[in-house]
Amino acid sequence: MNIQPHLLSALEQLSSQLDQDCLLTDAESLAHYGKDWTNSYTPAPLAIAFPKNTPQVKVIIDWANQHQVAIVPSGGRTGLSGGAVASNGEIVIAMDKMNKIINFEASTKQVKCQAGVITEQLQQFAQDQGYYYPVDFASSGSSQIGGNIATNAGGIKVIRYGLTRDWVQGLTVVTGAGEVLELNNGLIKNATGYDLRHLFIGSEGTLGIITEATLSLTRQPTNLTVLLLAIPSLDSLMPLLNSFQKEVDLTAYEFFSDQALDKVMAHHNLPCPVSERAPFYCLLEFDATNDDVLEKALACFESGLENELIFDGVMSQSQQQAEDLWKYREYISETISSRKPYKNDIAVTPNKLTDFLSQVDTIVSEQYPSFEAIWFGHIGDGNLHLNILAPEDMDYADFTQACEQVNPQIFALLKQLGGSISAEHGVGLLKKPYLNYSRSDAEISYMKSIKAVFDPNKIMNPGKLFD
Repeated sequence: MNIQPHLLSALEQLSSQLDQDCLLTDAESLAHYGKDWTNSYTPAPLAIAFPKNTPQVKVIIDWANQHQVAIVPSGGRTGLSGGAVASNGEIVIAMDKMNKIINFEASTKQVKCQAGVITEQLQQFAQDQGYYYPVDFASSGSSQIGGNIATNAGGIKVIRYGLTRDWVQGLTVVTGAGEVLELNNGLIKNATGYDLRHLFIGSEGTLGIITEATLSLTRQPTNLTVLLLAIPSLDSLMPLLNSFQKEVDLTAYEFFSDQALDKVMAHHNLPCPVSERAPFYCLLEFDATNDDVLEKALACFESGLENELIFDGVMSQSQQQAEDLWKYREYISETISSRKPYKNDIAVTPNKLTDFLSQVDTIVSEQYPSFEAIWFGHIGDGNLHLNILAPEDMDYADFTQACEQVNPQIFALLKQLGGSISAEHGVGLLKKPYLNYSRSDAEISYMKSIKAVFDPNKIMNPGKLFD
């Protein structure tokens, strides 16, 4: 892009305040760091900055305020809502070089790290210390901790371990006004008024930049065991969940359709995991600490068979078998990615889930008769992923438009049930037009007021979440 002379001079000044090669303006870098996994927008940032510490982040934000240049925070860029898109001459703050584990305190089971630490890196560090960081999802090998916190990432183990929010004990942030704040300092008890830490969790980079985080760890699970069940209908989902939850502590309760299974088996050349195919499947994971837990799980399985809630099922007998069963669920997103699915990441409370699924399935069948719908999700916490696959002979813009025309019907149902238009992918750009289906006018007004306090010049990730 052509840079105005006064900004070119200002960029040279900024570059001199950062480490060597920490400010890039070449076309390849702009294209790479200016987008996320949505691939729906053309990246056009002004420059990419790579700070190495909190003071350097403050330098960049102060510079941006001085020159009225917008900022887009960039972590692993694995988002699916356009939250990390820079398409209007922004400066991207990429956290890739802020990737250090700072310290670990065994007495409190807390680890402090920079925001650019990869999720999988933190998980491995925890394991090396004999502990466990349980927030886990498909992009853990490339997502960064700062981005996880900024979107309050969930994933596959929320039913047992909760969201990212539940593991954040402290944050260092630089606000949009350039103030460095140390929030909560790892305290377990702190009754001193508003906990500003929680405003930054889920804020999608609209208030400032998270630079460091203090996170809790927990004990490692013992003998994680997986049950994959073939079920006759959606009506089996909640009775089975209730049955198993009474007897064992589930770490995951996932769901996917037979169409999803079919595509995973074909794409990865995997055998059918059960002897009898079914319309839907659920995958349960639990910590089999002793034989008594296994016996209780088997008793729930047998009861499900007797009550015709289950057609068939298989239980892992080793860690490798557990990992192999997880593939049928975890490979779904990768398998269908070439079809450029239109994604809806939605949620209701689990007690409303079966009715909601049935009603949405009716809407999808009526409105998308020629489209293929792939369902999967985290049933244990009420989070569903609806993926509509683009026909191979249809123009993608026309396909997207057709999907967007149906969104109001699905979101109106969500609003009626008190649900969320975005359970774990954030709002960003893609879901911004629908925010009012999950948030009242009063809530949105308060959120805008909060942003004005932390970001008075409106430079932080503008146009994301709300205008």
